Amino acid sequence: MSESMSPVPAPGAGLLGKLMAAVRPEFRVDVFIPEPGELIFDLGACRVPGCPRQPRTRQLCRGHYYRWQRRGKPDVEEFIADPGSGPVGRAELTACAIVGCRFGAARQGLCVSHQGFWERAGKPDKETWTAGLPVIEDDGRRVCRLSFCSLWAQGKSPFCHNHRSRWQAVGRPEVKEFVRRCEAAGDDRFDFRPLDGQRQLRLELQYALQCRHDERQVNTHSSAVAPVIRLTAASGTASLLEWPMERWSEYYAAMRGASHSQNGQLAFLRYAYTHLEDLVHGSGWESEFPRDVWELRRLGIEGTRARLRFDRISQTWLRESAKQFVRWRLSIGRSVNQAVVDILALNRFSGFLADPRVAVDKLACVDRTVLERYLADLALDQRSTQSRSRDIGSLNAFFNAVRRHGWDPSLPANATFYPDDFPRPDKRLPRGLAEHVMAQVEQPANLDRWHNPDSRVLTLILMRCGLRVGDACNLAFDCIIRDADGAAYLRYLNRKMKREALVPIDEEVENEITAQQQRVLRCWPGGSRWLFPAPRMNPDGTRPLTTHSYRGQLDRWLERCDVRDEHGRTVHLTPHQWRHTFGTRLINRDVPQEVVRVLLDHSSGEMTAHYARLHDTTVRRHWEKARKVNIKGESVTIDPEGPLAEATWAKQRLGRVTQALPNGYCGLPVQKVCPHANACLTCPMFVTTPEFLPQHREQRQQLLQIVSAAEARGQARVVEMNRQVLGNLEKIITGLESGPGQSEATADAS
Repeated sequence: MSESMSPVPAPGAGLLGKLMAAVRPEFRVDVFIPEPGELIFDLGACRVPGCPRQPRTRQLCRGHYYRWQRRGKPDVEEFIADPGSGPVGRAELTACAIVGCRFGAARQGLCVSHQGFWERAGKPDKETWTAGLPVIEDDGRRVCRLSFCSLWAQGKSPFCHNHRSRWQAVGRPEVKEFVRRCEAAGDDRFDFRPLDGQRQLRLELQYALQCRHDERQVNTHSSAVAPVIRLTAASGTASLLEWPMERWSEYYAAMRGASHSQNGQLAFLRYAYTHLEDLVHGSGWESEFPRDVWELRRLGIEGTRARLRFDRISQTWLRESAKQFVRWRLSIGRSVNQAVVDILALNRFSGFLADPRVAVDKLACVDRTVLERYLADLALDQRSTQSRSRDIGSLNAFFNAVRRHGWDPSLPANATFYPDDFPRPDKRLPRGLAEHVMAQVEQPANLDRWHNPDSRVLTLILMRCGLRVGDACNLAFDCIIRDADGAAYLRYLNRKMKREALVPIDEEVENEITAQQQRVLRCWPGGSRWLFPAPRMNPDGTRPLTTHSYRGQLDRWLERCDVRDEHGRTVHLTPHQWRHTFGTRLINRDVPQEVVRVLLDHSSGEMTAHYARLHDTTVRRHWEKARKVNIKGESVTIDPEGPLAEATWAKQRLGRVTQALPNGYCGLPVQKVCPHANACLTCPMFVTTPEFLPQHREQRQQLLQIVSAAEARGQARVVEMNRQVLGNLEKIITGLESGPGQSEATADAS
């Protein structure tokens, strides 16, 4: 059954009861006026300095916008420099003309009391009469309840004369509500009064607005909601769910015009409809499992709006088992993407079984003979070998699960695929980018062409660290960790393997990440858990940047950089190719494959073998067993069990490959710049092992000769410099020749 033909749930009294229980009192009002500064409703302030009203057009409030129009629409900046008298709608009301009297003027510039006095005096010349009156003293009288009005309250009323008249004119509402409306004059508001005769429809839209408020993700203004209120009020329906969403879309186009700017209006209507469906059907497996289209948000799976569709499986008996299979796969931690792959495989298998030439009407008929016919049919599929293998793997897992869990005991025992049934995979070359292309994308001038600094940092991380783009977009705000040497590592969640991983980073990447953290704190003062929060529809900073958003930015950046291959053709690359390039570069630099496996966080060498042949190496075992000493003769150890053990070893092994010395190894993190201009024997980061003892003894003999000759010539400075190196050599040789315990004792004694 297609989506357009899916049954629409009947609204009924059940939905009205749920709405009455769900909609909070602050939203169940005629006119909803958000509190000042509320996150998703706040539009900021009018551009005119001192005007607290919210902007409507050209970043001006409605009053200043009309004032700008009446002036002939001058340059906006010129208008802002001279907008006229105070904030529109908040100007001070006229006080009584008598000096010191702060009652509001009622008639002819006088308050009610002084107007009566003047009339009883025979209405003399007003200026002469007022000049003869004594100054009125302010004896602590009450002022108007409105914060922007300083006039005295009239009689027992909480308002001044004029504001009391306005309060009476609108029917004397509750004082607190009237004050709130007056003080929010010009601010955004949501007027539900057009739906006065449609109680349930009104509650439905109020519920949608409340959901937007609670989710705190999408900025929502009355410009999007007010047209929806008027549109639904004119529809004559009692509930949004009376019509399918397709009919509402057609009705919207007919009423508003196909070319009319939607400005989020239809999106809000869809949002309201979807959340009403959720309210009707509830959430969790008990309510969602019987449906043929699963909404993953109702199952508590966050971060996706995906649906799992079983309505394309035409056989009821296959569809029910398929739903049990997918529910089980999700419950044991398989990804949503895997569930989609499984359903696609079952969809294709369903189409094969529906062929009249196959004529299979129950699972009991799906035996090995049917599967062999399916394999022959699948071999004619134009898709890649990998896609066909994936289908076979999903179906085999489905048959094994049906048999294991007893979902359908009639499934034949020989309904299975064998290893030989899987098509032989094509030999694929590494998909790393050519160095000609990498030289262009790594150019600082091209990196500076990023319009968004966040994406520039993300690109640098992808190229330097080899992360998958999804893992990089979901980096935590505090993603840098250090080892005992002070070397920085990037900590990330390998979402494919569902585990945390570490990769060494250089100083440039570390500095860029630190700068990115500062940008995040400036944009979201309350902080964000993500290093790369989504830049739009994310007022709380709770959502990370999506891979879809980054890929779009990447395409536009490549166009600006005009990156071309060796044939002059425009280059279109994917973020994952940087991961392949990272691994290929390491292999080409003679970094052992086991080290590459650790840096890429692969589970097995087979995954890393995509980049190079497996090296038969036991370097790590020898490195861990070898006794190492520094320039003081002290033993240097690596914790084999700590959380940084794997990453620390990878750093050390990478250092051995790229920074090996003739008499030892540099223990300085490869991301650091060496601060020692002299020989490494004076460097505290130097590490060596017993295999270099012959070189150390030979160098000691040479140093003794240099020191003796310098002493004979009176070269005190040369003697001093070489004695330091000689002293370090003596400690190293003693440490390597003696046992570990003796080495420690000797070092302490020195």
